[in-house]
Amino acid sequence: MTALPGQSIAAALWAAGILSWRTTRAGGEPRGAFCGIGACYDCLATVNGRPNQRACLVAARPGDAITTQEGTGHADLAV
Repeated sequence: MTALPGQSIAAALWAAGILSWRTTRAGGEPRGAFCGIGACYDCLATVNGRPNQRACLVAARPGDAITTQEGTGHADLAV
């Protein structure tokens, strides 16, 4: 997938037709970008193995691994 220089991960995902990249903790409902300014936390994604990254605020970089965040994103981490 490609992204423009300075483009956020959320914008790059939208441009690629991906509208949901997280599920809620209760119920597993799909979520994606909502406010687009980092206030609502609906756009959380796992970026390069780090959960809870706000995709609307993080700039896309070459080689980034963006994965769907399930719930809190900590299920398989030793936290």
